[in-house]
Amino acid sequence: MQEHNRTARWHCDPAEAALVKLQSTPAGLAEETASIRLGKFGPNRLPAPPKRPAWRRFLSQFHNILIYVLLASAAITSLLGHLFDTSVIAAVVLINAVIGYLQEGKAERAMDAIRQMLAPRASVLRDGERHTVDAETLVPGDIVLLEAGEKIPADLRLTVAHGLQVQEAVLTGESLPVDKQVSSVDPDAALGDRTCMAFSGTLVSSGLGRGVVTATGAETEIGRISRLLARVETLKTPLILQMDRFAKWLTGVILAIAMLLLVYGHVVVNLPFAEIFMAVVGLSVAAIPEGLPAVLTITLALGVQAMARRNAIVRRLPAIETLGSVSVICSDKTGTLTRNEMMVVSVVTDQHLFSLRGRGYEPRGTIHLDNTEVSLSEHDPLREIGRIATLCNDAVLQKRDETWIVEGDPMEGALLALTGKLGMDPKRELSGLPRTDTIPFDAKHRFMATLHHDHERNAFIAVKGAPEKILSMCSHQRIAGDGKGPLDLGYWQQEAEAIASRGQRVLALAVKPVDKTKTTLDYADVEQELTLIGLVGLIDPPRQDAIDAVAECHRAGIRVKMITGDHQGTAAAIGRQVGLNNPDRVLTGADLDRMDDQALSAAVAETDIFARTSPEHKLRLVMALQSRGMTVAMTGDGVNDAPALKRADAGIAMGLKGSEAAKEAAEFVLADDNFVSIAAAVREGRTVYDNIKKVISWTLPTNAGEAMTIIVALLFGMTLPITPIQILWVNLITAVTLGVALAFEPTEKNTMRRPPRPKGESILSAELAWYIILVSLLFLGGVFGIYNYALAQGYSLELARTMALNTLVVMEIFNLFFIRNIHGSSLSLDAIKGTRAVWIAVLTVTAAQFAMTYLPPLQKLFGTQSVPLVDGLLILLTGILLFVVIEGEKQIRLSFRRSREAKQLRTGSPESAQSKENVVRL
Repeated sequence: MQEHNRTARWHCDPAEAALVKLQSTPAGLAEETASIRLGKFGPNRLPAPPKRPAWRRFLSQFHNILIYVLLASAAITSLLGHLFDTSVIAAVVLINAVIGYLQEGKAERAMDAIRQMLAPRASVLRDGERHTVDAETLVPGDIVLLEAGEKIPADLRLTVAHGLQVQEAVLTGESLPVDKQVSSVDPDAALGDRTCMAFSGTLVSSGLGRGVVTATGAETEIGRISRLLARVETLKTPLILQMDRFAKWLTGVILAIAMLLLVYGHVVVNLPFAEIFMAVVGLSVAAIPEGLPAVLTITLALGVQAMARRNAIVRRLPAIETLGSVSVICSDKTGTLTRNEMMVVSVVTDQHLFSLRGRGYEPRGTIHLDNTEVSLSEHDPLREIGRIATLCNDAVLQKRDETWIVEGDPMEGALLALTGKLGMDPKRELSGLPRTDTIPFDAKHRFMATLHHDHERNAFIAVKGAPEKILSMCSHQRIAGDGKGPLDLGYWQQEAEAIASRGQRVLALAVKPVDKTKTTLDYADVEQELTLIGLVGLIDPPRQDAIDAVAECHRAGIRVKMITGDHQGTAAAIGRQVGLNNPDRVLTGADLDRMDDQALSAAVAETDIFARTSPEHKLRLVMALQSRGMTVAMTGDGVNDAPALKRADAGIAMGLKGSEAAKEAAEFVLADDNFVSIAAAVREGRTVYDNIKKVISWTLPTNAGEAMTIIVALLFGMTLPITPIQILWVNLITAVTLGVALAFEPTEKNTMRRPPRPKGESILSAELAWYIILVSLLFLGGVFGIYNYALAQGYSLELARTMALNTLVVMEIFNLFFIRNIHGSSLSLDAIKGTRAVWIAVLTVTAAQFAMTYLPPLQKLFGTQSVPLVDGLLILLTGILLFVVIEGEKQIRLSFRRSREAKQLRTGSPESAQSKENVVRL
């Protein structure tokens, strides 16, 4: 039977057949049978995956080629007796390893979160008697009893359902509770349409029911999702991939140059091997940016703080810059683009179609006719609609912390809010017309009816339900003037279809006067002779902020795609309201099942709305987009979103209404569940990447210039102008001050009007490579110029090296002011003013350089001597000269670029649109 459980399609089998296949009865299993099956199938819980030992997770943080080079440098400096150098390099490596270790284990936590969703206790029938047992002891064939408010403990084939409604948003994404019934459904029905099934982890919102357990633990729908999650590969972020490539490239270049110099110096120049080897070690120390990993980590950490202020909590540091490169956002509908609250937006009377405006369950708003606000007194049927909406209702609206919430069915909560939006008081209506009896809603008859008496003992019945059902029970309709006339069936059917086509759920409201002596309500009392009052259309409305955020994403060149488990019509309506592209083109999960991967890859380029999707569909869609070279962000809140959140380049979970599984699988959590926070987070992500690129653009020329001084000295048989320990000092003290200052740079203008950068774009672009060469040559000229000047003046080698060292630092400071405005002028007042962080860094470095130059203890440690005042001014002048040259080169280059792009605009070339964007940006 275990093999059969895995393959059986229980939703298309009659309930009796399911009992037979599971070898069970309506009275449940015998205790002995249940015990045997528990041993066979195992506990009703998800198995815990094997976890890596903590020590292995920690050691894996060192598995990086740049870390290997740093460790080798530390080992060499230790052998040479430079323990200060060794300790600093080791500290950098250790800090990065600890941070990486703390960020590990997301997949394990996601699995733990899903396991917690199983209900701890369950009511079952064993030997014909009701028992409450641990949910872990449930087995296939058990009969489970369901009541409102309970979490369903296993997958069930329903055998009894009385008004049973189940909230399945956590599994399917559908916002409304699903009406459950016993009859079997089509074999190809989507998960959300299997109305005879109840799934583990979902919540009973109303009614009573019972069902036979068809699957437990890992065999449930939630278990299937957990297996998907375990198989999903977590992708490396673009920054990690680029830094890996950069580290390999840098390592290869350094090792190649070092080997060539070692051979050249020993074989060609005939230098002693020990001497040339020491020089090569100095070259390695100069070329390796020891402080770069730490500065990148700090830059990302500052991005975490900035995003936290934007209500985006970052769970994994490198993922920050990924947001800046996303080219498509795959968004869930319910609770992400919408408010996850039902609201009446349309009201139909015998003559008019009204629209309602307001916020969710808040009982305040306005009613409009043809975009003109109208009052309740002008349209009598509206008052009766508001009265019935409150009387035929079991929900309660409550205000908590300035937020209106509903206790009960969300649709009934929306009807209560409708009464308030019409300007009526629901409590007054209820007190004036107390309920005497009721017929609760049932999926079989699809309506609810309540009997009411006023204080004069006049009685009437209020009815609400599915329009096709209510219309069949009506013989008349309310007309203006509080009268009634014959039912115009064609008119009401047409209006109901028009509302439904806009993705709204339609309800009909009716009344029937009865004798004042009547105190009980029977089905026969409402089967005919009702008077139809009107129709209402309900929808989970989109967030206004989400509409603005989608528009901002489009301006930034980011496609927004909605992937939901809801119905096709509802998805299209919401997509149209939030401004998605091609809202009339919707693909369903069934459509996706008929496509192979190649067809799906083509379809995702043209379609932005996907409805009735399963977890596998969401995962497939994310992978199809990634196959087209797109950087994908996925938002979601349900268990069903977890695999796609994990696979996406940037997984974004909802913090307020999101499941723990979704939060643990994602890199980001939105604290306010607001889509607008995603656009703000993208802006911060782009800023972080820009600042990282500035740090790298500032660091690499510095290290290249230092390395070139050693290379030139070796090639020409000269004494090193700067010692290895002095180079290490410069790399570390400036990286953690001047380098970090760039992490505080504000967002550049038009950041959200730039298209996303290509996924494979290298940090080391041709322009950056040219800049590295230019600045390296200038650094080389400045250092050797001052060094040779000092020797020509008869200064000692130590003083010459001190002047060369300070020249290097001064040029780095002026290079910092240049790199802050690499795309614009550095001669503006704002550019010169800089930021507070910049000036703190400059003053710190200046103080440090004065200390190592003039304080005896540091002079002894670093081999420096005091620099005369006149020579200090010469060093400052060298820095100014560097700034003038690179700023002049930049202005010439930008001038040529503007001219070229302006010409493209005039000639109407295919690149003109992008050129126009670039001109605006420049």
